[in-house]
Amino acid sequence: MTDPGNLHPNDAEELKQIRAACPELQAAVEHVRAFATMMRHLHGAQLPTWIDSVRNDDLPHLRQFADGLTHDLDAVTAGLSQHWSSGQAKGQNTRVKLIKRQGYGRANFDLLRKRILQRN
Repeated sequence: MTDPGNLHPNDAEELKQIRAACPELQAAVEHVRAFATMMRHLHGAQLPTWIDSVRNDDLPHLRQFADGLTHDLDAVTAGLSQHWSSGQAKGQNTRVKLIKRQGYGRANFDLLRKRILQRN
């Protein structure tokens, strides 16, 4: 799951030997790394090429993932291309839900508002 450049040399060598023993695993690793590079460097324009290369290999689960991306290709491409993120809003929403769940249904909006607005 880590960047290959951050692997310990012994781990990198062991991983190389494992991938050499299984061509399907090697293909999967290459596709996943290519997708991670697209995400990291915001190269969404490369997505159609990546999907085509996945479809050319016999990797049914990865092909299913790639086919799922095509259902809303414009949105996925934009998500892989733009610097904007909804992470902050989702994080706040998750925090509010956690506070509400801590009340086990006993919390009304006044208590919820007090817990959110008057944090220590």
